[in-house]
Amino acid sequence: MIPAPPGPAVRPPLCLTVAGSDSGGGAGIQADLKTMLALGVHGMSVVTAVTAQNSLGVRGAWELPPEAVEAQYRAVVDDIGVQAVKTGMLASAELVETVARLIAATAAPAVVDPVGVSKHGDALLAASALEAVRTLLLPAATVATPNLDEVAQLTGVVVTDEDGLRRAAGAILAYGPRWALIKGGHLGAGHDAVDLLTDGTTELWLRAPRHDNRHTHGTGCTLASAVAAGLARGLDVPAAVTAAKDYVTGAVAAGFALGGGIGPVDHAWRWRG
Repeated sequence: MIPAPPGPAVRPPLCLTVAGSDSGGGAGIQADLKTMLALGVHGMSVVTAVTAQNSLGVRGAWELPPEAVEAQYRAVVDDIGVQAVKTGMLASAELVETVARLIAATAAPAVVDPVGVSKHGDALLAASALEAVRTLLLPAATVATPNLDEVAQLTGVVVTDEDGLRRAAGAILAYGPRWALIKGGHLGAGHDAVDLLTDGTTELWLRAPRHDNRHTHGTGCTLASAVAAGLARGLDVPAAVTAAKDYVTGAVAAGFALGGGIGPVDHAWRWRG
């Protein structure tokens, strides 16, 4: 007997990433889509730039014109719809302005990862774009997720200990996002992997053991995408961030060697367990 075909599938939540492509597959659009799949949402993409990179660094980057970015965004949102948006690499002021306008007009929560440099120290955001990030992109964010280097780049606040995370959050919130998630991973050895989520009133400290693993390429993209996936699934911001922290902690612990440099976190760690 031939088995009956399965019934109609239930459509998963819809999540859109607006970011650059990482040819090595560890960060950017590739990390975002892997994360979204792992967390049960349908990932869609708007490519803002193409990079030639591997485990050793970024060899080159070519941004797409704003009209190409807007056309991709409109094609997805106008037809398919979206329940959360995540932004990553936006290399120029023109791209920042375009994407900020688009997400501000979209009735879905937006997670803004203000990507400034790659894991290898390569610049991914022009200095001329910083003011557009401050005045246009951050005010459109439901959650902004800067690391400590990005906090310093955007606000001038230099964080050297956990107490500084509050000052960093206040400086980011002053630009208008509803929530700031300050990632404290760059505090380094001697500290837990500690992040602070706050809207200026409520504080949520998220701690995890620091894993002795250098293969951490894509952590920022993965965390922001995991937050967006949670929001697309209907979680509130604290619940989405808590679930994202748990997911990225496991992904960092399972990070693996790839090439001759810094390998990626493992987005499929739950499946391999």
